[in-house]
Amino acid sequence: MPAAAAGYPAHVRTTIRHLMATTVPAHIFKAYDVRGLYGDEIDGDVAESVGRAFARVLSDLGGKPVRELRIGLGRDMRLSAPELAARYREGMTCEGAAVVDAGQVGSEMLYWLVGSRELDGGLMCTASHNPKTYTGAKLVREGAIALSGDAGIQDVRRMIEAGLGEKPPESAHGSVDEVEIYDEFRADALKFIDPDAVKPLRVVVDGGNGMAGPMVGPLLERLGLDLITAYWTPDGEFPDHEPNPLLPENREFLMRKVVEEGADLGIAWDGDADRCFFIDDTGRFVDGDFLTALLAESILDKHPGADILYDVRASRAVPDLVEAAGGRAHVNRVGHAFFKTRMRDEGAAFGGEVSGHYYFRDFYGADSGTIPALLILELLSVEDKKMSELLERYHSRYFISGEINSEVQDMHAKLTQIEQRYDDARIDHLDGVSVDYDSWHFNVRTSNTEPLMRLCLESLVSREHMERQRDEVLAIIRS
Repeated sequence: MPAAAAGYPAHVRTTIRHLMATTVPAHIFKAYDVRGLYGDEIDGDVAESVGRAFARVLSDLGGKPVRELRIGLGRDMRLSAPELAARYREGMTCEGAAVVDAGQVGSEMLYWLVGSRELDGGLMCTASHNPKTYTGAKLVREGAIALSGDAGIQDVRRMIEAGLGEKPPESAHGSVDEVEIYDEFRADALKFIDPDAVKPLRVVVDGGNGMAGPMVGPLLERLGLDLITAYWTPDGEFPDHEPNPLLPENREFLMRKVVEEGADLGIAWDGDADRCFFIDDTGRFVDGDFLTALLAESILDKHPGADILYDVRASRAVPDLVEAAGGRAHVNRVGHAFFKTRMRDEGAAFGGEVSGHYYFRDFYGADSGTIPALLILELLSVEDKKMSELLERYHSRYFISGEINSEVQDMHAKLTQIEQRYDDARIDHLDGVSVDYDSWHFNVRTSNTEPLMRLCLESLVSREHMERQRDEVLAIIRS
């Protein structure tokens, strides 16, 4: 609340608080999280309102009073995180919930906390890979299942807009239990591999000044790697580069460094470290499609015949590999809420998205930036091959465009036009429009937040064929 309002009588302050709640920017409530500019769009008062509303939404979802709820809380290294995490905590406890506060952690550690301690939900104060001016919150319910715009996040927004009313008296507030979870988390993560099987590989790691250093660093040291670290200390100023390895300019350093050091592998993490990205021994970025295939291979070796999820954008390399290895491949909608829910409901052992989110049944269905790093290090060691050698079977057969964005105003009309143009193909509407021919296929989806259409296309003929078909589809999208 503005300092100027502090001198008003209690009933006036309550009115001001109510008015502020109803003017929280609606656009900060995204498809998969709450996110906005610190100060301008999300400040301490907004955070407290989100905390209060989140506790009430969890109560509705779980069918129990707020005073019986146990909610996990974590925060990343952003400069605003201590202040805002404290206000999220105040919001949840003032509604009567018990908060289990893990302090500064990676997002997947918050998911682990919720799953391992059977909490009713959790809130991670983070803006993931966004620039330093951003803040936000990732919200999960019991079982570390993510809230989404369709299931929970918009309920938080509506509840705030309707007015949360005056805060209950302090005597009605819930409790706070501050916990240290790093050692337990790392012990559980290490169970996914045989540590003794990992060879002393030369590995360059780029933490992007995010949470990877303290979260994953001790595990990598435990494995006896020849480790070369860069930007390994958390720093919310991000003095070196933004913590978003999906942007080519943010991974150029790591690609050069792998080659310069003669390393076996490069690994980069995003800001809250729940996604990791790989550079092979030649300095080439490893596409998420092919990384999903490699991880599926590792999981199927440990869990023969398992169900594996992959998203609609992915290369056919994924289902081809899964089926050849005796598993069952299932295509899925894009988005962690959809992956986590389906994994919980159907028991899939692993799910991978081309954007770098990798989900594990034995990690409460949550996505992790730690487990993929461990599995790939183990796979390289057991196979005794270079990363580039493992990937050659994919690069020589599957020719992918990567995701290409185009501004489109009338999304529905454009999707209809695409379907009419390719009406001799197999058409699917699981997520956007998927057009499937024997020798090539593509998916087009619309953005949840921007007037963008996203294209992913693949050819099984040649790179030149992929480029011709890509340009043909783009011409329709952009006409």
